[in-house]
Amino acid sequence: MPGGAVLETQSELPAATFSTQANALLRKNLVFQRRRWKTSLLLVLFPGLLCVFLFTMQKIIDSENNKASNKCGCACVPRNDSSGACDTVCGVQYSTDRQALTCSVPSPPEVPAMLQVPDARYRAVNFEGKFPGFPDPRCRDSGSCDFVFLYTGGNRSLADATTSMLLPIPSPSCLLSCRYVMFFFSRLPSISLHCLGGQGTSRKVPFSYFLEDALTKNFSILLRDCTNAMGIPCVPTDMVWRDSKQLIEEDIYDGYRRANPESTNTRIHFHHVAYNFLDTSSQNLDLVVYYNSSYRGNVASNANSVLLRVARSMNIAASSFLKMLLGPSTQLPLAFMKEMPKQESKLLINFTLLLGPLFYMWVVQLLFPVILVSLVYEKERRLRMMMKMHGLGDGPYWFINYVYFLAFSILYILFLMIFGAAIGLDFFRQNSYSIQFVFYFVYMNLQIAMAFLGTALFSHALTATVCGYLYVFGSGLLGSFLMENYIEDTNISRKIIFATEILPGFALHRGLYEFSQYALLGSSAGEKGMEWRDLADHDNGLRQVLAIMLVEWIIFLVLAQYLDKVVASGCGLKRRPLFFLERFFQKSATVASDTDDISRPDVANERAIVETLRTASNSSFAIICDDLKKIYAGKDGNPDNYAVRSLSLAIRRGECFGMLGPNGAGKTTSINMMIGFLTPSSGKAFVAGLDISKDMDKIYTVMGVCPQHDLLWGSLTGREHLLFYGRLKNLKGAALDSAVETSLKNVNLFYDGVGDRRAGTYSGGMKRRLSVAISLIGHSKAVYMDEPSTGLDPASRRTLWNAIKKAKQDRAIILTTHSMEEAEALCDRVGIFVKGQLQCIGNTRELKSRYGGTYVFTVTGDPSKEQEVGNLVREWSSGAKQVYNLSGTQKFEIPKDDVKIARVFREVGEWKERLGIQAWGLTDTTLEDVFIKVATN
Repeated sequence: MPGGAVLETQSELPAATFSTQANALLRKNLVFQRRRWKTSLLLVLFPGLLCVFLFTMQKIIDSENNKASNKCGCACVPRNDSSGACDTVCGVQYSTDRQALTCSVPSPPEVPAMLQVPDARYRAVNFEGKFPGFPDPRCRDSGSCDFVFLYTGGNRSLADATTSMLLPIPSPSCLLSCRYVMFFFSRLPSISLHCLGGQGTSRKVPFSYFLEDALTKNFSILLRDCTNAMGIPCVPTDMVWRDSKQLIEEDIYDGYRRANPESTNTRIHFHHVAYNFLDTSSQNLDLVVYYNSSYRGNVASNANSVLLRVARSMNIAASSFLKMLLGPSTQLPLAFMKEMPKQESKLLINFTLLLGPLFYMWVVQLLFPVILVSLVYEKERRLRMMMKMHGLGDGPYWFINYVYFLAFSILYILFLMIFGAAIGLDFFRQNSYSIQFVFYFVYMNLQIAMAFLGTALFSHALTATVCGYLYVFGSGLLGSFLMENYIEDTNISRKIIFATEILPGFALHRGLYEFSQYALLGSSAGEKGMEWRDLADHDNGLRQVLAIMLVEWIIFLVLAQYLDKVVASGCGLKRRPLFFLERFFQKSATVASDTDDISRPDVANERAIVETLRTASNSSFAIICDDLKKIYAGKDGNPDNYAVRSLSLAIRRGECFGMLGPNGAGKTTSINMMIGFLTPSSGKAFVAGLDISKDMDKIYTVMGVCPQHDLLWGSLTGREHLLFYGRLKNLKGAALDSAVETSLKNVNLFYDGVGDRRAGTYSGGMKRRLSVAISLIGHSKAVYMDEPSTGLDPASRRTLWNAIKKAKQDRAIILTTHSMEEAEALCDRVGIFVKGQLQCIGNTRELKSRYGGTYVFTVTGDPSKEQEVGNLVREWSSGAKQVYNLSGTQKFEIPKDDVKIARVFREVGEWKERLGIQAWGLTDTTLEDVFIKVATN
């Protein structure tokens, strides 16, 4: 619209720059932070308090572990002489299970190298015919199931020849010696050359330095034929060929079912050993051993015990290969296994490292719900929208809040690291401080970006609080019970781990896990933990995690900015999903006009003025609405709802325009379209020459708003509110201080120190006056006020009216009100809305003349004389109309052209006593009468 160019006067200031807006918001945030310094201090010190707690718990645990009852046990052993004296001897045999952990073991026991064999009732069977070659499932009932070795390879004949030597038949003399010496773990070659099987037991062995009863009692010898075992416990064993390793994996892994091992009828398929000879040839043994240690309720549940049995499976395969090549007499004995000697030690439990990443993950993520709720609170209370409507752009808002939360996060993390290192927590002291800081710094940036992203998804602070803490605790628990298993299981694909690390909580957990592991190894070895050079280690996942978090940080920031514009975020118009392409596909929405202005010449004249302004430039008009419409689509077969119908309106600078109408008439909808809360269905609107569909951000810099409900910070004073919004209007220095004091005086908040009290302590009327002062501060060209005097006492209302009258001299003001007195006192023109349409427009005198045209005669007297009073009125005018009658009180409307006021006064005086008139009055039409007449027609 050409008429959009508005000339600046000397009293007007240019729009506040990015730095000015950022400075205003930063000052406000610092003041707000100063008000709640105790809460902030406790939050920052919280990691330190946790570190002190951990330090105290570690000291208590160390003190408990150093008690004499936890040291290596000792006994007084009598001497072999007649003195009766005894010698104090210490060691494992004199200690309890707990004391034995600290004892020296100079000569660990020799443990036979056995192969784990399931009990007969749990051995693999041909269940449902899916596992050919295995025993019939009915063998479980009698406990006679054979144990099966599976094998495959690239050369079957060579594999058959090798496995034929896997379990050689022992000589009778060897079997006879076994009956007497196996119970003592004999290392006779004749025994060690055969495969001993340790069968299942329910006992779990915590440390491999102690022999297990199962190794001495539940042993067997594996033979293909147990007929001539000569009384030695024997397990019949078969060799079954499979055509591929996939079939073997199916038998070992897919056949395993987690079920109740006590029931012999359950679908349990346990298999443990299989061989893949791959490209084995006469010159090369190329072997893969498959081993399933999932057997429930037995020694296999302990890792050390399982390792004792793996060696035997490798030995018998290598031994059979040599026998196949060199002859049956070839021997490859594996007599026993034993641990390395151990010195006496102390019982040490590093409490902080045992807590692991889960605890530190919760501590680090504690700021996430705090930041999220802070941002959502401003959105829910519409404080951000209030700031935006007074000129705060999205750029300064995001920048200052980001820097503010980042500084707070860095301070939080520094306190955590300093306190943790100061009190000696290995998690912090063992690892490089620079690596830790970089990791935490990157994650804090990602966490802030994630909070900004969450702000676009939540509308209520309470919901954001619940979801924020659920995310913190949920991601921590999942990371502890899921992520760690993925990392420690070498069979899990690295791609799966990478996919899980995409979730920021899991990425944090992975980094903390690496710190914990390096600190644990460094602490036990007396060395440093993680250094920068360790990032090159293939098994170190920190480098990958840092890369993921950096990429996600950028993505989350971009996505947060995008969703902030396309989601109903409470901070302005919701834009289309492809708004960034609108400049290439600009379309103007058109809706057919359904108005008839002929019967309303004042409305038609206003429309003609607007049409003239389309082509003629005129800087005196601050607000122009050109055929503005808002239509809500009907649902469930209902017709469309026309909230605003063809609003054409032109308001000059220096004019106060009042919008009157019943509830639901479209007043608030019209204002919401002008201030950027709603998108018009069609039509255009210009504020200070700027199009609301294109230049809303610029319009905010020249606009002031007093919303219907007070949007204030309870922690800020009235003066601080005005200083903040004054800076957004580019007021500085002495001009700012003068404007603030003038505003406080105009709304009667300057005296008695009221302006320096927190807004949270204000009464409803004081908050209302402060909201009006905020809307008027600065040099706004357009001001919107929604029922500004609601809740004010008469004296305060008069003070507020005077302030508005002074302010309208150089700006356009639109206000809505239900007070006809307020409209007459403030408004140069008023418009009455009915059913979304402007029914009339003009100053109050014109409207009363145009829509009134009558006198109102009110009389109170003897009820029995009512008819005579009515006859007297009709003598004055045949067009007189009775509009009210109750208990002797009557009200008549008399056309002004039919009666003279002098006659009314003369004849009422003459007939007063005869008609029993007690009181009477003759008034002109009021604005309220006009309003009622227009609204009800």
